[in-house]
Amino acid sequence: MNQFTGKIPTKIGNMYWLETLDFPHNHLSGQIPQILSSLTFLSHLNLSYNNLVGRIPLGSQLQTFTDSSIYMGNPSLCGVPLPNKCPGDDTSTTTNAKHINEDENDKLWFYLSMVLGFVVGFWGVAAH
Repeated sequence: MNQFTGKIPTKIGNMYWLETLDFPHNHLSGQIPQILSSLTFLSHLNLSYNNLVGRIPLGSQLQTFTDSSIYMGNPSLCGVPLPNKCPGDDTSTTTNAKHINEDENDKLWFYLSMVLGFVVGFWGVAAH
């Protein structure tokens, strides 16, 4: 509750030994910098009740925080561990499923064609 405003500076990533980042109930805006995910000593994080937006950065460190309450009060945040999916999350899953189904169909037709070709070829040789 320091009345901080603006974006979280990316230079915070230079604080390699940072263990706690506690910024609840401020007026922070913008996206959470990706560099936070590389602060390996960060063991406590609270960014609740700000105006942060976008996807929570993926990376080894931020994924260790599974308590979604540390992001509470930022309705425009999305991604793991929040239940809010980010725009494009559903379509990529659907697209991947389509590609997998198409690959399986291609394999099925390939093997079916091979078997049919073998049978017709064998029949042609056996008939002469």
